[in-house]
Amino acid sequence: MAQAQEQPMEPQFFSDLNTRLMDIEEKQRLLKDRVILIGRNLVEEREKTFKDIQEIKKSVMKLENESKEIKDLLQRIMEQIDNTARKEELMILQRQFDLFRKG
Repeated sequence: MAQAQEQPMEPQFFSDLNTRLMDIEEKQRLLKDRVILIGRNLVEEREKTFKDIQEIKKSVMKLENESKEIKDLLQRIMEQIDNTARKEELMILQRQFDLFRKG
């Protein structure tokens, strides 16, 4: 009698097992799709970040070059200022010249 009761349950057991298996396969497909989507987004974000970094590097290099040019220009101006006479020095020379002319 125990065997008679088990036989009708076997088709239902396999049906439940098949349904569970299909559910698991569907979940696996959904997870696979999500992983693929996340992977694509990650690659796109990485490429965007790489481009941004390259642009920032170019900007930094440009700023460094401009800074060097400004430093060089300031250095040349400082050298020229050191080589030129100051107003006070010119006044002293003018007085001496006037003294020689009068004297």
